[in-house]
Amino acid sequence: MCVRINNMGTREPISIGEYYHVYNRGVDKRSIVNDQRDAERFLESIKNFNSIEPIGSLYLLNFNEKQPNNQLSGETAKLVEIVCYCVNPNHYHFLLKEIVEGGISEFMKRLGGGYTWYFNNKHKRSGALFQGVFRSVHIKSNEQLLHSSVYINLNWRVHQLSGETAKLVRSSWGEYIDYQKDKKKNKNICDKEIILEQFRSTKEYIDFAESSLKEIKNFKENIKKEKILLDKYIFE
Repeated sequence: MCVRINNMGTREPISIGEYYHVYNRGVDKRSIVNDQRDAERFLESIKNFNSIEPIGSLYLLNFNEKQPNNQLSGETAKLVEIVCYCVNPNHYHFLLKEIVEGGISEFMKRLGGGYTWYFNNKHKRSGALFQGVFRSVHIKSNEQLLHSSVYINLNWRVHQLSGETAKLVRSSWGEYIDYQKDKKKNKNICDKEIILEQFRSTKEYIDFAESSLKEIKNFKENIKKEKILLDKYIFE
C-alpha cells in the first residue's frame, strides 16, 4: 500500500483512480529555479520522468549538458496522469491522478532526485534541494478538482509574482488556453480532458478560472487579516 504525507503531515494511502494536489518547496524556502535553463530543465524532467520504463537512459538522453535537449522517443506507459502543474521559483504544484500502484510516489521520487542531481551539479552545491517528502491533498469532489486546477494553473497570479521572478514560472496555463478537441495535435504534458470537457469552450473555462481566482485571492486576504488580528490579540 502506497502512502502520502497530507497537508497536516499525516501519512495516508494513495488510491488508484483518485486525484491529488501535490506540492513541495525548496529546503529552507530556498529557490529551486534560478534561471531560465533551470525552468526549462524542470519542465523536461516532468515530461521524461513520467514513464513506467526504467529511467537509466534519461541521464544519457536528457541530462548530459553537452548534448541537445532530447526527450524519450515514442509513447511510453505513464506513472501518473498530470492534469496541470506550476513551477514557481521556490515551489511547485501538481494535480495528479494515480493510474498505477505507487505511480505518484515513484514519479515524485524520480522528479525530485533527477532534478536535484542536475541542480546541484550545475550550481556547485550538495544536499537536499526540496523540503522533505512532498505533501498532498486528496481531491474528494468535482468542485474541489475544478478549483484546484485554477489554483495551480494561475498560481503565479495567486502569489502576485511579477518582473524577473514571474519570468521563471512554468505553468500548464498555456496548454489550457491553446486547447482544442483534436487530442492528437494537442497532447502535451497534461491530460486536460477531465477539466475542459466540463465546459462548452476553452473561453468558458478561462472565464471560470478568472472568477475563481478572485475568490481565491479574497480568501487568502481574509486569512491574512484574521492571522494579523489573532497575533495582535495574543501578543499585545
